[in-house]
Amino acid sequence: MSVAALRKGRPALGAASGPSPDVPLRFGDDPFVWACWLYYEDRLTQGEIADVMGISRATVNSYLAEARERGIVNISLDPKRLAALSVAEELKRHFGLHDCFIIPDDGAARPAIERLGAAGAQVLARMVRSGDVVAAVWGRTVLSVAKHLRVSGLQDVTVVQATGGMAADVPYTPERCATALAEALHGRMVPIAAPAIVADAAVRRLLIDEPLVKQQLTQLRQASRAVLGVSSLRPESTLHASGFFDAVSLTNYLARNAVGVVAGRFIDAQGRPVTGPLDERMIGLELPDLQSIDRRIAVAGGFDKVPAILAALRGRLVNVLVTDAATGQGILNADGAARITGRSSVTRLPAEAPAAGPRLLAKKFLNDPDDVVDEMLDGAIAAHRTHLTAIKGTRRAFRAIKGPRTGKVGLVIGGGAGHEPCFLGYVGHGMADAVAVGNVFSSPPPDPIVCAAHAASGGAGVLLVHGNYAGDIMNFEMAADRIAADGIEVRTVVTTDDVASSPIEDRQGRRGTAGNVFVFKIAGAACDLGLPLERCEALARKANARTFSVGVALEPCAMPHTRRYNFTIGPDEMEMGVGIHGEPGIVRQSIGTADQTVDAMMDPILAEMVAARGDRVAVLVNGFGATPLMELYLLFRRVSQRLTVKNIDVAASLVGSYCTALDMAGASISLLHLDDELAGLLQHPCDTPAWRTGTGSP
Repeated sequence: MSVAALRKGRPALGAASGPSPDVPLRFGDDPFVWACWLYYEDRLTQGEIADVMGISRATVNSYLAEARERGIVNISLDPKRLAALSVAEELKRHFGLHDCFIIPDDGAARPAIERLGAAGAQVLARMVRSGDVVAAVWGRTVLSVAKHLRVSGLQDVTVVQATGGMAADVPYTPERCATALAEALHGRMVPIAAPAIVADAAVRRLLIDEPLVKQQLTQLRQASRAVLGVSSLRPESTLHASGFFDAVSLTNYLARNAVGVVAGRFIDAQGRPVTGPLDERMIGLELPDLQSIDRRIAVAGGFDKVPAILAALRGRLVNVLVTDAATGQGILNADGAARITGRSSVTRLPAEAPAAGPRLLAKKFLNDPDDVVDEMLDGAIAAHRTHLTAIKGTRRAFRAIKGPRTGKVGLVIGGGAGHEPCFLGYVGHGMADAVAVGNVFSSPPPDPIVCAAHAASGGAGVLLVHGNYAGDIMNFEMAADRIAADGIEVRTVVTTDDVASSPIEDRQGRRGTAGNVFVFKIAGAACDLGLPLERCEALARKANARTFSVGVALEPCAMPHTRRYNFTIGPDEMEMGVGIHGEPGIVRQSIGTADQTVDAMMDPILAEMVAARGDRVAVLVNGFGATPLMELYLLFRRVSQRLTVKNIDVAASLVGSYCTALDMAGASISLLHLDDELAGLLQHPCDTPAWRTGTGSP
């Protein structure tokens, strides 16, 4: 089944077949290829394809039925298109790219620079949004992108030169490239009012301290999109032809194993900066600033550029690649990846549309699922800018604006995304000083944990608190070793409040769940009071030992990347003892009333807590993400009744979503068995996005 055959005689999408779906970048603008790939390669059902593409199942069926009507048995996509698509998929997987667009071989019908420019324009048009700041790197390919770019409907787009100006007599100067892109995007162009390369380091320092240039460079560092080419070091390259580096011999960089240039900066085969005589003379985007830009779109092709493009990919200087099929395959070959043959062995025929059944994919507010954590963090920081600020050098660590101070123990917490407001919401005065955030339901890597510890350190040591999960334990232990090696005293407390996950004899094997919020509060208060590190650690351990939690799920949660539910449960069932990632509970049983459910949760908690009459507790009735507050109050009502019967005083109560599991329907109950010391620490003033007590501030 060729792409041409699929197109032949079909109505335009948006006419009889409904609105045009937003086709993923790697499929170009061809929804027919997308539908066939999902069915024949990814083996989705027609109902699933309809959900993914946003069209009706009948439309999906009609697309696939055409092949059957023509008597085609062995299905194959056009070999050139399939080869390009396969290379794009493998490049994306192999290098962890956000996306990849491969231009199919067209027999050299058009010059490569034109084909790359047209493809790059298509990609940029898909990725630029209103309000974006675009860093424009100069070069022939970037100018070709601007030439082919046609965009309408955007507002408040700013295009900033990525380097200072140049006097070379070529059409693709930094000024011209930035101007052309700004015109195509109907945006504002911001120049860099200084030469790209100046006489010496002293001149550079003077220029970048000029208010105008400083303001322009600040705007450049705020870029959310970057468009760039990748230059090789061959004699006929753009690099040589432009005269940009005539001020110094390239042999200085070749001797240091440079293989290419990105944004005017030399890189080695691993994408690392190559130092040389120009470093202190150049004005423009630096490689660490480039790496912090959300979308780094490289448009480059040609077999001679394979080493340079490969280096940029290895160094994560690029996360969106536009290239041709031969170059893409060459990059994969050079990095030892499997060769893509371009042949499909698919023999599956379209089946009749399946009978209607339960929804397989969850509905979510998403842009690109690959960006959900970073975009969520951007939104959270914007919403809570009076409490939180990013830590330089990482996108996954944040500190409290009013937290860290000299002479105080720093408290660092962390864990995977998907539990909001945990962990980010408990950073602020009186609680955590810094936080490290991982991917959805995944531990943060050691690097952001180390960054968070340095930001939180006030010279009195750092206390790390995290849940009892294999990834967290491994990464926090690695981070602790590095923190200690940096001369900062460090202690670690692991939360283990989930009564259902392990018997009391194996308390250290229990999961950390919503009860960890109590531990954060106690530890944060101890640190804020100026207690020494060993005392803060002891109080955090005491709070953990006296916290007891049980959770129950009514419905599973759906992961953003797949929108598929992570476990199944019957329509009349609930999972007792479930974890905050959807881990299995201790029993699956029929749904009871709210009171019956609370009793089943409270019984093991009260049996283990061993409280005397007149004792005090703090209660947390926590929603897992999709449970309305109405139902949580129903649960708290019964918790209060159970405690009243035992003459146990509820000294503090929290009802709401404090530690979620994405969109899971369910709840957990946590009790902190208080004594005078813990009660005082629990009431100590704090001010964070998710928990505020009192009005105190340092």
